[in-house]
Amino acid sequence: MKKIILLTLFWSFCICDAFCQTMSGADIRKAANDQLNEGLNELIDFMEIPNIGSNEEHVANNMNWCINRFQNLNFSTKVIITEGAPLLFAEKIVSKDRKTILFYLQIDGQPVDTSEWDQPDPFIPVIKQKEADGSWKEIDRKAKKTIDAEWRVFGRSASDSKGPAIAFISALNIFKQRSLNADYNIKVIMDFQEELGSPTLAAAVEQHRELLKADMVLIMDGTRHISNWPTLTYGARGIATATIKIFGPKTPLHSGQYGNFAPNPVFEASRFIASLKDEKGKVQITGFYDGITLTEEDKRALNSLPENEDSLKIRLGIAESDQVGGSYQESLQYPSLNIRGLRSAWIDKEVRTIIPDEVEIEIDMRLVPETSGERMIHLLEEHLKKQGYHLVDSIPTALERSSYSKLASLRYRLGSQPFRTEMNSEAGNFLNKAMQPVFGTKVVNMRTTGGSQPIAPFVRTLDVSAVSIRIPNPDNNIHAPNENLRVGNFLEGIMMCLAILNEPLNK
Repeated sequence: MKKIILLTLFWSFCICDAFCQTMSGADIRKAANDQLNEGLNELIDFMEIPNIGSNEEHVANNMNWCINRFQNLNFSTKVIITEGAPLLFAEKIVSKDRKTILFYLQIDGQPVDTSEWDQPDPFIPVIKQKEADGSWKEIDRKAKKTIDAEWRVFGRSASDSKGPAIAFISALNIFKQRSLNADYNIKVIMDFQEELGSPTLAAAVEQHRELLKADMVLIMDGTRHISNWPTLTYGARGIATATIKIFGPKTPLHSGQYGNFAPNPVFEASRFIASLKDEKGKVQITGFYDGITLTEEDKRALNSLPENEDSLKIRLGIAESDQVGGSYQESLQYPSLNIRGLRSAWIDKEVRTIIPDEVEIEIDMRLVPETSGERMIHLLEEHLKKQGYHLVDSIPTALERSSYSKLASLRYRLGSQPFRTEMNSEAGNFLNKAMQPVFGTKVVNMRTTGGSQPIAPFVRTLDVSAVSIRIPNPDNNIHAPNENLRVGNFLEGIMMCLAILNEPLNK
């Protein structure tokens, strides 16, 4: 009987020890540095696989790479079939009675215009260093004895978001090499169409809620706070987009022959655009900000972050900022309205002396949890009507043209929904405790980010908290030509992921 008890205690001790093995902050920093060269090699290899989410071959190639990589890390994998691109699920269960963290990885990237990049191919990444004159020069990393934290990896998805994905994989690789287990079960969901708005993700989460069930969701996506300190972000704004066409004459007209007689729709469009905001940048649509309040405690927390708005203005190249909220951080807590594109007639070498037949206005609205996309589109439509416009479904008929002086159409699309997690949640406390041994007090906790992420389906369907682990440098040019990732940020990203894997969750 004593032998049985002793054996039971022995095995209990061994199981506990396997889960409770921990690395010190110094161990984490050293392990990440030791892994850096291998991690950079893997990042470059992964970035060389083109990853446009609308391209089936790109999706398949990235899917195969991810399957092989996670299976090599001793994860089981499952392809989740959807009506669009598939998702990839991977998991490593250490014990059924342990808590579970679900990690979200974005694998696809934005389209590229090769002619706008300062390298031959955005999908052939290069490493560059900054010269004294501020320009970036490609280097041969293999010819260098040491890795410089200020080098940058240039290429599509360096920051958004293959860099963060490989930082996470590098941390998992260190745990595998050291025969370590996290204190919790790990699930991973990989999204191959995030840049297309993750059109099938919500349905997949609903259908596979048991498979994806977790105690929290950690998002390996998003840019750091402007201080470039390790950043935890507890929410994201949603997005709704709209296309408004304002119609003029049924065909373009000669500006000399019909000027002063046929109204030019560009002037009508300019008056409508001007009606959307006042001189301080505040949206003038009735009810646009309804339901949103910030307490004094909220404002103190938001304005305690390490940022200098004068420096930010200089970096952005602006003299004055819009006055929505009392500070940059406060402005992110409100919905925004942006003209993201404007088109009419021709310009440059194609310019001609005509009165255009129509003006097309592209709008995006960033949403917060208090403002649903359906409601905000309705408010925009009502504002358009208040400006005197009669709305049509497509091209106006002859009768409509003869009956109404102001004609417009409106099409819209609802994208990602907003979400927000409390900072003092279990997830927030867990992550801050994990970061402290490695980064001390140099960790930024942001209430929300200005951008959008497709995480609301997890929050609402699984009833969990979600926090974004921010790795890339704030000046990374995501979605634009010359997207890049600072090597020092990639290194710290490995440290952040290691710290998370190292932190106990079940105590």
